[in-house]
Amino acid sequence: MINPGLGNLYRLTSAKSRSITAENPTGEPGKGGMALVDPNDAAHPARELGQGWKVRPSIDIEPGEQVVIAEIEGPGIVNHMWMTTFPEAWRHLILRMYWDGEKEPSVEAPIGDFYCNGWGERANVSSMPISVNPAGGFNCYFQMPFRKSAKIVIENIGFDKRMFFYQIDYVLTEVDESAAYFHASFRRENPVSYMAPYTIVDGIEGKGQYVGTYAAWQVNSNDWWGEGEVKFYMDGDREFPTICGTGTEDYFGGAWNFEQPKGQYGEFSNLYHGLHQVLKPDGLYRANQRFGMYRFHVPDPIYFESELKVTMQALGWRSGKRFLPLQDDIATVAYWYQTEPHRPFKPLPDRNGLEVI
Repeated sequence: MINPGLGNLYRLTSAKSRSITAENPTGEPGKGGMALVDPNDAAHPARELGQGWKVRPSIDIEPGEQVVIAEIEGPGIVNHMWMTTFPEAWRHLILRMYWDGEKEPSVEAPIGDFYCNGWGERANVSSMPISVNPAGGFNCYFQMPFRKSAKIVIENIGFDKRMFFYQIDYVLTEVDESAAYFHASFRRENPVSYMAPYTIVDGIEGKGQYVGTYAAWQVNSNDWWGEGEVKFYMDGDREFPTICGTGTEDYFGGAWNFEQPKGQYGEFSNLYHGLHQVLKPDGLYRANQRFGMYRFHVPDPIYFESELKVTMQALGWRSGKRFLPLQDDIATVAYWYQTEPHRPFKPLPDRNGLEVI
């Protein structure tokens, strides 16, 4: 099993590189760029150039349609995924990924949230596993091994046809016994229940490691909102967790309300942590503050033997220097690796429940 990285780039390997795009939907060797210009399409940009000249760089996905964008026979590893579409589609294009013929997806999330862009407004991300570059270029570098097969599906649950660009880069190579399967799951509560913690993910059963959290957080009250603790319940924990953080901004790598300079949020994006998006009210149609945050546990995975649940409190301040349980709009994506089989995820909200308004 190969492990790409700067320290291993010089090593020879028997791995075979492949790539799936709209120009080569099967990833077969020597089959890229073979699309033909429809002779009836007098407006096609390549009408004078013909085959091999960017004839089919994207696909259209109709409302209600599910499209299998990649179907791969293993063993192998997905090393990189690049995708882009317009921001108004980010909550209504659903990404699902299946390993080794499973019926339930191991990855299920709106495409924007999966790439740490949950608010439908472009925000760049400069982390190691997720990189988002101008203008809405989504990149994922989580390695995703599979033994028998991999299937990637995009579903359009919106009202409009969507143009979608993608490239799935993978290698065909042996996968050793220690390799776990990549998972990602979306949740949203709008609003969060009063006096109850927000659940980032629960129902994880198996052995594995938790590797990241993205949160899109809308604040529905005044003053600071991030006093709540992030907690990891694992391997028999019930009332109290094994890992309990000190505050929301602390978990996401900041401190003291992310306030720097005084009176302003200090936006940042680095390899493992980020408050990469701060959206402020505009005095007219945008009524609430909204934030995008991520924490990737690349050098510090959270290992579990049999089960895992992750929660986050929504906690602010009220009079008399007292904590206030908040009822904010919170959406998250949890990222982890585990053995299969996995428990089916909680169903996604419907189209209205996903919509950003």
